[in-house]
Amino acid sequence: MADRTFLSWPFFEARHRDVAAGIETWVQSLPAGVGDDVTDLAGTCRTLAAQLGEAGWLRHAVAGGAGGSLDVRTLCIIRETLAQRSGVLDFVFALQGLGSGPISLFGTDAQKRDYLPGIAAGRRIAAFAITEHAAGSDIGAMQTSARRDGGDWVIDGTKHWISNAGLADHYVTFCRLPDEGERSFGAFLVDADTAGLHAVADVETIAPHVLGTVTFDGCRVADTARLGAPGDGLRIALGTLDAFRPTVGAAALGFARLALDETARHVLARRIFGHTLAEHQMTQARVADMAVDIDAAALLVYRAAWAHDLGAGRTTRESAMAKLYATEAAQRVVDAAVQLAGARGVRRHDPVERLYREVRALRIYEGTSEIQKIVIAGRVFDAYRPDDTDRASS
Repeated sequence: MADRTFLSWPFFEARHRDVAAGIETWVQSLPAGVGDDVTDLAGTCRTLAAQLGEAGWLRHAVAGGAGGSLDVRTLCIIRETLAQRSGVLDFVFALQGLGSGPISLFGTDAQKRDYLPGIAAGRRIAAFAITEHAAGSDIGAMQTSARRDGGDWVIDGTKHWISNAGLADHYVTFCRLPDEGERSFGAFLVDADTAGLHAVADVETIAPHVLGTVTFDGCRVADTARLGAPGDGLRIALGTLDAFRPTVGAAALGFARLALDETARHVLARRIFGHTLAEHQMTQARVADMAVDIDAAALLVYRAAWAHDLGAGRTTRESAMAKLYATEAAQRVVDAAVQLAGARGVRRHDPVERLYREVRALRIYEGTSEIQKIVIAGRVFDAYRPDDTDRASS
């Protein structure tokens, strides 16, 4: 079993340790092969959402689950534990959180009442629709637009690489608002049955993931579907990502811990040249590197989550560091696990082979590693730039 001593770190309160014990017990109670049936991936995701909702875990993914707000440490603990059991199970939980995050953080009381209970119960599937072909890392380049028409808004455009496309019951959709100004963006709640919306899961990935295209052709939504004020779109998107990027690092941690667990068991049992693989110094060095990467990643992930929960304001730097390091470290750990497993490591459906496919996407979605580095460098430079008073007097 993966090491859980990190829960004694000062980032956590007693309630977090209770959550960790509860989610661990629940995951262990699940039947073997949970989430493995991808012949009907959409159906599997709906079933898992219902199970997560019934067990009460999805209430942590929406506002009101922890003291009336999102508790990012709790989200990270849950994602880390789910990822150790099933990538699909983690995916379902994560998208319920990300697809409802803008509502939890920026929605009106009425929007929260209308959407969040169904998401928390696992009855309503959520999606976060921001990416386009020419607007992935550069989200300001999006072309999907919304224009006023009387008291409504009309949305036109296409979103690509959208998780839960064709499965979701609503899409939090980010649009350019050309009539409001050149750099004005908005966020809207668009139900899946809205006329003019077409969504399809048309992208196959190296690991099971519902991913596809969402097209808006004259989609009309009421002004009550708007999140925040016109022009708040990018603030809502970036604020949501600040909260959820550490949880991507937590999922990476889950994958990495499972990889180390599989590796330790293997090298202690596998014999080569008259000794166990674990007795060879090269193996020991590789395992030590894996363990250091995991602990360093965990420190960054839970520091970012702790800073967010304590109301430290924008935690962009901490979130970017956590997401960057944890996902890159997990890739290294999983790669080492495959190498130490030898031929077994590239056998289809072996645990470490599955991890090798599942971990790769984490370095891309919710901001690539390269984008995280740009964000981090920007915050470093900000600390060295003179403030307006200094510039005025120079």
